[in-house]
Amino acid sequence: MKAEAPVLRQHGNAYNIFILVLTVYSLALMVLLLLPIDQAERDLVNVYDTAICVIFLGDFVYNLSGARPRRTYLIGQRGWLDLIGSIPSLGFIQIGALFRLARLSRLTRITRLLRGQAGKDLILDVLANRGQYATFITVLLAGIVMTVASILILQFESTSPDGNIRTGGDALWWAMVTITTVGYGDRFPVTFLGRIIAMAVMFSGIGIIGALASILASLLVAPAKPEEPAPEAAAGSAQAAGAPRPAAVPSLNIEERLATLDRLRASGTVTGDEYVTRRSRILDDL
Repeated sequence: MKAEAPVLRQHGNAYNIFILVLTVYSLALMVLLLLPIDQAERDLVNVYDTAICVIFLGDFVYNLSGARPRRTYLIGQRGWLDLIGSIPSLGFIQIGALFRLARLSRLTRITRLLRGQAGKDLILDVLANRGQYATFITVLLAGIVMTVASILILQFESTSPDGNIRTGGDALWWAMVTITTVGYGDRFPVTFLGRIIAMAVMFSGIGIIGALASILASLLVAPAKPEEPAPEAAAGSAQAAGAPRPAAVPSLNIEERLATLDRLRASGTVTGDEYVTRRSRILDDL
């Protein structure tokens, strides 16, 4: 019996680029965790790192479920490194931050896949699947803006005696309500640099929320179906193309109709030109 060929889960370029950028960003967060930062900032970075780990775990399960046999992905594609790099440290397993280096395997694999494509093919793929690219890019921008803004606002405001954004939770809440243009008002920047960051987040949030709303609307609205030509238009186009005109179906009661018309003529109800016209119409149905 011939062995089946190995099968791997295939992804589009939009998905691969999304995972690639997310991997690079997660490595940047890993470097930030190795720096001597405040505990509040460290806790905030751990929250974002855990969220990325959840996405990577979902990517691992998705790839594993589509591989036949499973060892094709686990061993052949080094999926076990993807699993190790997706384990969250949860803020108290500091040695777990070193596991993030396993994400270099995912980075290398996706880079190799994208490098094997010509630039023209990638541009054509972007034009053909611009909805997928728009979705992934919008989600990435939202995450990056929230992460950078919350870390910077915490650094600026926590050192101000009048500041009310003191913890990572405060910064995360402020970034969420600001990027969604809600502006709850319980947490707000008081420093000059903090307000500059707030203005950048507000302007970014207008575009990001608008893009997400348009993407959601496009998913909910059914695509328009091509209009079918009316029967008269179809017949006209067929005749214009030289197609033979379909023959009229002869009536089964031609003789009865002619006899009825003759009786009407005899009684004087139908006379002259009207009789000729009606008889011609009946004969045309033959």
